[in-house]
Amino acid sequence: MPTSPHDSSLRDYFAPCTLGLEEVVAQEARGLGASDVEARRGGVAFRGERALGYAANLWLRSAVRVQEQVAHFAASGKDELYAACREVEWEQWLDVDGTLAVDASVRDSAMTHSGFAALTVKDAVCDRFRAKTGRRPSVDVENPTLPIKLVLQRDRATLYLNLSGESLHKRGWRPIQVKSPLNEAIAAGLLLLSGWDHASPLVDPMCGSGTIAIEAACLAADRAPGLLRRFAFERFPDFDSKTWSDLKHDAAKRAKLSLPFVIEGADRHEGALSLAHRSVRAAQVEGLVKLTRAEAKEFVPSFTSPPSPNSQSFTVVVNPPWGERVGEGEELVQSWSDLGRFLHERCRGATAFVFCGDAGLPRLLGLKASRKWPVMAGPIECRLLRYEVDA
Repeated sequence: MPTSPHDSSLRDYFAPCTLGLEEVVAQEARGLGASDVEARRGGVAFRGERALGYAANLWLRSAVRVQEQVAHFAASGKDELYAACREVEWEQWLDVDGTLAVDASVRDSAMTHSGFAALTVKDAVCDRFRAKTGRRPSVDVENPTLPIKLVLQRDRATLYLNLSGESLHKRGWRPIQVKSPLNEAIAAGLLLLSGWDHASPLVDPMCGSGTIAIEAACLAADRAPGLLRRFAFERFPDFDSKTWSDLKHDAAKRAKLSLPFVIEGADRHEGALSLAHRSVRAAQVEGLVKLTRAEAKEFVPSFTSPPSPNSQSFTVVVNPPWGERVGEGEELVQSWSDLGRFLHERCRGATAFVFCGDAGLPRLLGLKASRKWPVMAGPIECRLLRYEVDA
């Protein structure tokens, strides 16, 4: 018999995230009032009422999804998995006219094929509906009414409802999904990992499409990252529209319309900067982010007065090209040399955080990192490097 957390008003949640950002997500969950918060490899487990699950989707900046656990049981083979899945009361979250999709992760179990495990769960759900109603829901892998997540590890199965639907990094403001190792959730995670105080200027001298600058603006202005998009749980039969409406209303009221400091981004590529401008408008942070077309070595943040020492302390957060995106060979080396020149000449007294997936390139900055955090960007092992730029 599968165990379920729905025997009480408290529910068990799991928020997957990029490897290296687990403690950041745990801190975010605690800030939302979650209990029993536990950082695990690749995500964070926590407990709370239904409203917390909604709030987690609305507010978690560095997580990938929010999943609600509905069952946990032993499953050493297909028959055991099928039988336990069929006992789950799926009609709580899905009408027979709705659609479903199952995503499975399998590790260290007798069942070794994730596709076969997902098919077994799908069959169990559909057969339960057929037995009760004479009909079965359809499968829609692109936009299902009910996205289900199966985690099968060491012959123990955990079933989750994917409350988010699409990845949480899709905030709803990016006009085009650019090809980059740095998505919005990772950018927010790096900003939180850096310890930036959200109350002093921040600069990205190689801002590309503007991801870091926009996430910094939303963070400083207390803008909920999920306010502009929709979530899978809004289509569930048990959706509590009043609770969700109240959460969104409170989030909208919290959002600041201005900041007493500036967040600046610069890039030498006109195409990237054009996309950044479009994204800034779509994210509704036009008055919070200043964008400039400039080479990094020539970029002068508006609040500095070279050659005098900087009048304000500030933070640099940057994701320079490192071979997995634009920039190869001599151009790549030149980009890092230019960044080093910017840091030495324009950022005296500042703290800089540089994200990189190449161990050799940071040497071109001419600075010694005071701390390094390992963070994955897709399959690439990266580091967030902290530098204290001497005044």
